[in-house]
Amino acid sequence: MNIDEILNMIDDMLEEAWSLPFSSGRCVVDAQKVRECIEDIRLNLPGEIKQAKMIVADRNDIIKQAEHQAEATLRKAEERARMLIAQEEIVKQAQEKAADIIAQAQVAAKEIRRASHEFSDSILRQTEENLAASLKNVRDTRQALRNATGKSKQIQIPKED
Repeated sequence: MNIDEILNMIDDMLEEAWSLPFSSGRCVVDAQKVRECIEDIRLNLPGEIKQAKMIVADRNDIIKQAEHQAEATLRKAEERARMLIAQEEIVKQAQEKAADIIAQAQVAAKEIRRASHEFSDSILRQTEENLAASLKNVRDTRQALRNATGKSKQIQIPKED
C-alpha cells in the first residue's frame, strides 16, 4: 500500500467516526486503526521520500548540466566572436597594407614614367643636336665644295702643247 491509499483510509475513518455532541466537530475514532495507518505511513514514507529526493537530485543534476552547457556555449560564442573580430582586424590590416602597396606602386609608376620621359627627351635632344651638327657639317662641306668649285673655274690650268 502506498501513502496515498493510507491517507485515504484515514480520511474514510474520520468520515465514519462518531461525532461528539457540542464538541465543535470532534469525533471518536479507533486509535488502534489510526496507529496502524501511521505505522504504515512510516514504513512507506522512506520509499516515497527517497523517490522524491531522487527526483529533486535528478532535477538539480539536470539544472547543473544545463548551466554547464550554457556556460560552455557562452564560452564558445565568446571565443568565436573574438576569432571573428581578430579575422576582421587581419582583413582590415591586409586591406590597409594592400592600399599602401597600391599607393606606393602608383607613386613608383609615376616616377618611372617621369624618368622615362626625361630619358627619352634627353636621347631625342642629343639625337637632334647630333643631327643638327651633322647637317651643319654637310652644309659646311657643301659650301666648301661650292667655294672650291667656284675657285677652280677661276683658275685655269694651262694646256700643254
